[in-house]
Amino acid sequence: MSGSVWITGASSGIGRALALAWSQAGEPVILSGRNVDALEATAAECASDTLILPFEATNRAAMEEAVEQAKAWQDGVGTLVNNAGISQRSRAINTRLSVYQHIVDIDLMAPIALTQALLPHMVERGSGRLVFISSIAGKVGVPMRSAYCAAKHGLIGYADTLRAELSQSGVDVHVVAPGSVATDVSRNALSGSGAARGRSDKVIDNGIPPAEAALAILDAIGRGEREIIVARGVEEQMGEARRTEDAMFDQMAAMVASGYMEKMEAED
Repeated sequence: MSGSVWITGASSGIGRALALAWSQAGEPVILSGRNVDALEATAAECASDTLILPFEATNRAAMEEAVEQAKAWQDGVGTLVNNAGISQRSRAINTRLSVYQHIVDIDLMAPIALTQALLPHMVERGSGRLVFISSIAGKVGVPMRSAYCAAKHGLIGYADTLRAELSQSGVDVHVVAPGSVATDVSRNALSGSGAARGRSDKVIDNGIPPAEAALAILDAIGRGEREIIVARGVEEQMGEARRTEDAMFDQMAAMVASGYMEKMEAED
């Protein structure tokens, strides 16, 4: 597939590992995130051409400027990976509403905004891939993560709808639901007050190495898997128990192919 691979949250964790894996495969990569120094460090390890487009996920003006630069680089954007996000560790009853708003803004509204801004470009190209990094917590309601679960469940709903609507366009949609991956996700998670937690979990520290997770994701995308679960043990069991059957995706695509959207629009 022609075009660059644009990855948000590319300075660390799964995003960084995906950037390195795609670059090893010879794909030009666009790296986005807030930490310019960390993005430059990732770029220095990439084996292919790179473009750094730093911006804060919730800064819409900066995001829109980055979209224009990304479209003009190389052969445009062939793959968008919405990976940037933040987690939570607090009981719902002890969590401020502002924390919910902040997490939803970063984990749900920011990827929606970026995708919507880039969507016309991909549809006009007639090909592309949209990859949404959700979570097992986007399939299962996990305690101490109510805001994170709400955002990641919502991200899957948006992605699944896009997949159906774009099924005749040549643009593929992939949802990734990782379990515990050895990143700083827990250390950077927000407490109920909105402060950074500042410490990790054993299950995260002992999780799947990011490089291993990245290769599993690339392999699954290459096979055309629409919902990709990257987890072990109980987390894998939970993800598989809540997996959406391919027949459901096929049914939604068939509705679009039969003119469902045109019929709905004609009734307006």
